[in-house]
Amino acid sequence: MRVVGENVETAIVHLKEALKIAEDQGLDLVEISPSANPPVCKVIDYQKFLYEQKRKQKEIKAKSAKVVVKEIRLGPQTDDHDFNFKLNHAKRFLSEGSKVKVDVFFRGRTIVYKEQGELILLKFAEALLEYGKPESMPKLEGKRMMMMISPVKATVKKAAPKPDTEEKE
Repeated sequence: MRVVGENVETAIVHLKEALKIAEDQGLDLVEISPSANPPVCKVIDYQKFLYEQKRKQKEIKAKSAKVVVKEIRLGPQTDDHDFNFKLNHAKRFLSEGSKVKVDVFFRGRTIVYKEQGELILLKFAEALLEYGKPESMPKLEGKRMMMMISPVKATVKKAAPKPDTEEKE
């Protein structure tokens, strides 16, 4: 097998010799690539190696973006005041970076007002255009008509360069 590692000369040796090299340094012999010809083993401190791997996994997990979905429920005949109240909540959620799931819930016989529900969702999405964009058109699933709105990335505007105030002669 091929033995590699820090303070180890890369060489092809037998298993007993590789184990002796690792034992002399007080480290472990870890098989890195068993399918290679000859197999590759590395002389390392295995516990330290496992600790480093766990730490890297934690860093990757911490850096990954967590998507938060807030839900707002409306009715097919939601009044203007209630509509505006929920619209303000949606604006706040979107400005915080959360996605917003807006749904119209049809109770009992109100299912006959599907068009009203769709109009309310479209009006809601139109009012939020500067804060977020709809991911899809409203769709009916059972007694709910829903739509997802994702936040718009804030664009950073660069200041225009100031013209020279000095007069040239």
